[in-house]
Amino acid sequence: MAELLVIRHGQASFGAENYDVLSDLGRQQARAAGEWLRGMGWAPDRVVTGTLNRQRDTATEMGFDPEREEHAGLNEYDFSNLLNARFKDGIPDLVQGDRKVHFRTLRETVFAWQRDEIENPYETWDAFCTRVEAARAFSVDTDAKRVLVISSGGVIGQITAASLHAPAQHMMNLNLQIKNAAMTRFMFSGSLFSLNEFNATPHYATPDGAKLMSYS
Repeated sequence: MAELLVIRHGQASFGAENYDVLSDLGRQQARAAGEWLRGMGWAPDRVVTGTLNRQRDTATEMGFDPEREEHAGLNEYDFSNLLNARFKDGIPDLVQGDRKVHFRTLRETVFAWQRDEIENPYETWDAFCTRVEAARAFSVDTDAKRVLVISSGGVIGQITAASLHAPAQHMMNLNLQIKNAAMTRFMFSGSLFSLNEFNATPHYATPDGAKLMSYS
């Protein structure tokens, strides 16, 4: 059996004009994850990221960048676009500025997206699922025994939910739990693909490491 280790990118820049930039904390999180893996003697035979800067830069900060491949199917869904499609008269200020309201609205919006209740989204829910599955299949189509993937919370939630044959809504329940730079591990061989470990953060399991933990 081979391993697919999927890591969520480090903390990005919530509330900034350009969200797709790792914060200083995000860079520390990525370095901590890379250091922990090397300390355990774990090095990838293959590295795949999405095309987003926060995913690429997480791989770089981890120290696993040199022969990185990319697959756009690992990119996060575009929540801003979904919000604009849902709130046609303008996104409420609280959704933009209050973290609790933001994530409650994120959950409600994704559920509506899954039910095909958002008119003219940039991407349908089915299209999202199809591209995520294509990225997963691409990542495990290899002779490598240790594959490292850097992606985002929604994609990781969907891969995990699909591996468990869970209802669509479960993807979002998983998505909102995933910590920055957390590790989700799958085992694969041929057509076999199964969850081994979800949302693990052993690199935060010290008093100093615990200070690095974040969810967004």
